[in-house]
Amino acid sequence: MTDASDDPERPPEAPLRRSEARRSSGDPSVEFTTHLRAARSEFEQQVERARADFDIANEKIKQRTGRDLIVATLTGLGLGVVVVGSLMFFKELFLIFAVPVAILGVFEFGRALQLAGRRVDLVPQVVAALALVLSGFFLDYWTHWAVAFAAVAFVIVWRLVAQMASSDGRSYGDVLSDALIAGFIQLYVGFLGSLLLILLRQEQGEWWVLAMIGTAVAADTGAYAFGLMFGKHPMAPRISPKKTWEGFGGAVLAAVAAGVLFGIFLLEVPWWAGVTFGLAILATATLGDLGESMIKRDLGIKDMSSWLPGHGGVLDRLDSILPSTVPALALYFAFFPLVAA
Repeated sequence: MTDASDDPERPPEAPLRRSEARRSSGDPSVEFTTHLRAARSEFEQQVERARADFDIANEKIKQRTGRDLIVATLTGLGLGVVVVGSLMFFKELFLIFAVPVAILGVFEFGRALQLAGRRVDLVPQVVAALALVLSGFFLDYWTHWAVAFAAVAFVIVWRLVAQMASSDGRSYGDVLSDALIAGFIQLYVGFLGSLLLILLRQEQGEWWVLAMIGTAVAADTGAYAFGLMFGKHPMAPRISPKKTWEGFGGAVLAAVAAGVLFGIFLLEVPWWAGVTFGLAILATATLGDLGESMIKRDLGIKDMSSWLPGHGGVLDRLDSILPSTVPALALYFAFFPLVAA
């Protein structure tokens, strides 16, 4: 009988690998490595399950609210870092952020109106808005009012002259609507944006701007969270079907809490002044949100644009902030003497 090792057609058996030999010998280091690999595999499986569960939950939220939660959160955090950073260190830096945002808002609004069939002159609108917004920070109050009047008159006259030059037979009602819309763009974005910069230039105005934006964002976040968890009763179904009274209740709680915290620790005013501040910002933020929803509904669009991932357009984020500049500025002059006292 010949030995198997002598068979030329059968390869010799390979010697055991070193790792196999150590495993068969019960080496503790090998057992530890095996356990470590098993633990890592189990951890990876748990991560995959958690990711799948989160994707399912995020998809449900997206279907209910129309927003991608992850993208919206990341975009919001990025904007928050820019705003807070510019206001905390050197408030003039906030101009680098605020002025381009206002101009983008004017351009975005004008483009949306153009797509809806309105006649909007984008270049005159942008030029007028730029002058109006900058006047809020660099010019005195009376000159600012003069610039505001001139900006509105300029875009209205431009639209009327452009219409006469075109001679396209547009009806009187449409021409009048186009002229009124031209002035409204300046008042809505340019003038309210200039009030924000008037507040910014005041003594400690950067903290009031930060408190106003923070309170408006808190109200929006509270409405979103409570509406998502408890929302059942529509607040204004014909204007914005996804807004609920439960969400509004969350906005009230969040706005008052933010107003009190900002008032005590940032603005250095009494707690009741913080409550007043929070409720005032809540009122104008809610009206601004509903107002822009009504405009978008009239234009037949969901968002003003898609420039901000997860949020829509610039005006979709400014809808609650722009109207809030009015009570914020008024309350500054009412409550700031309390700080000095």
